[in-house]
Amino acid sequence: MRILLNHLTRMRGGHICVAGVDLETRRHVRPVLAGEMLPFYLLARYGGPFDVGQVIELGRLRAVPDAPHVEDHLFIESQAKSDRPAAAHEFWSILEELCRRRLRDVFGMELQRNCGRHYGVEPGCGTASLGFLQPGAPPDLYIAERRNGKPQVRMRFCDGEIEADAGVTDLRLHGDDHATPNAPLVRAAAGWLKQSRRAILAVGLTRQFRVSEREPYRHWLQVNNIHLIETPIWRLG
Repeated sequence: MRILLNHLTRMRGGHICVAGVDLETRRHVRPVLAGEMLPFYLLARYGGPFDVGQVIELGRLRAVPDAPHVEDHLFIESQAKSDRPAAAHEFWSILEELCRRRLRDVFGMELQRNCGRHYGVEPGCGTASLGFLQPGAPPDLYIAERRNGKPQVRMRFCDGEIEADAGVTDLRLHGDDHATPNAPLVRAAAGWLKQSRRAILAVGLTRQFRVSEREPYRHWLQVNNIHLIETPIWRLG
């Protein structure tokens, strides 16, 4: 199976998560390893196959859907190869083909508000955890302070129905430790979003977790990546 990679996100402990669109079926596919997160050395910058805008040959896969993460497919690390870089027009045309204007058109009515502008899906519910959204107005990208005092990249955005405030896990907006926000780059990207003629957000749902022991587990809405028509393919490099 060949996918065009358009989701590249940070995970805890320096790990990564990637996903893309199957070039034949136009369905999202998230390659995963059994019992472990993807190691950082699978990034193209370290000699691996994965970067935004790359067409990846994943080899033999086994679907392991677990709602809402129905896109999960087990793969063999040694079989994943970079096939070729996509052309900018090819990359953007797929985003346009698959993007939606409402978050619930991506994730279904299972996406519900939990507190303030935070949205999520109950474990075991939903039919998708990945998609593309064209926001109704230029989003507001910023850095906030977590409850533990650490900085987090976040975004406020609206689809005309839902006003959301979600974490941004775009690996390109973080430092080499995959954890610390690159503040100058975040500020620059915030400006690009305001000036762009068209932005498409790669959106997703987290693995389930709860904010506190008093809160229920949820798969939380997050922004995986930012894509702009002026520079469709922004590689991590």
